[in-house]
Amino acid sequence: RDVFTRVLHGARISMQVVLVSLVLGMFIGVSLGMISGYYGGLTDELITRFVDIWYAMPFLMVALIVTLIFGRGLTVLLFVLALIAWTSFVRVVRAEVMVLKSLDYVAAARVNGASDFRILFRHLMPGILNTAIVVGTLNTSGLILAESVLSFVGAGIQPPTPAWGVMTTEGRDYLTIAAHQVLVPSTAIFLVVISLNFLGDWLRD
Repeated sequence: RDVFTRVLHGARISMQVVLVSLVLGMFIGVSLGMISGYYGGLTDELITRFVDIWYAMPFLMVALIVTLIFGRGLTVLLFVLALIAWTSFVRVVRAEVMVLKSLDYVAAARVNGASDFRILFRHLMPGILNTAIVVGTLNTSGLILAESVLSFVGAGIQPPTPAWGVMTTEGRDYLTIAAHQVLVPSTAIFLVVISLNFLGDWLRD
């Protein structure tokens, strides 16, 4: 089969999966981070401890358990990737909100009778959006790798769909006679991941 065409088609599939899961994870992570940083106290403690517990759980084991329970497919893969995407936003956004909520313009909004919801999404959200975008860009590379790993072990996108992880799995039996079936999708993964890391570093700078 045409490896080049399958790599191009697989790029579209991999990027769609990563983008949807990243948006879901970003929505959950940013929302929890803003609530945690703004309200503090018991709410902050509960959310922070939950994030700590989630960080301690092995991703691959959780992904395989979810796959065994709900089956394999694109929807399950999106759900699994969203589960690992949200945690990295919480702590960064929480720290930003804790700084921003003590500034004068937030105090002025509170004095003028603005509700908590309005302060969070009208006054604090614009201040943390740039940071969230940088975190999301840096996370994208990790999600691509996670999608590739899950597809490689059979818990992600299923053949004959030409995702990069699937192509690497299909080609490993032919390494001695057709190594390009593994090298081409692996090189594509490597180039995209390192490019997104450079982009995230540039945005952060």
